[in-house]
Amino acid sequence: MNITLSSDKATVEKARNYARKHNTSLNNLVRDFLKRITNSSDLDAIADEFEKIALSHSGKSEESFKFSRDEIYSRG
Repeated sequence: MNITLSSDKATVEKARNYARKHNTSLNNLVRDFLKRITNSSDLDAIADEFEKIALSHSGKSEESFKFSRDEIYSRG
């Protein structure tokens, strides 16, 4: 499907230069951006589900447990 966008000349030129520096086209930049923003709802749903699970399940650490980076690395 094709779409038509409008923008000022300076913005289009800057975007084309950016695309050129990244070995792509302005068309690909816009296409990738649209894909990214339309898939973000999936990421939001995944993050919401993770939060729900994390909040509803307690951990296994003793209540007096204090995190120590040195202990973590010495576990071997």
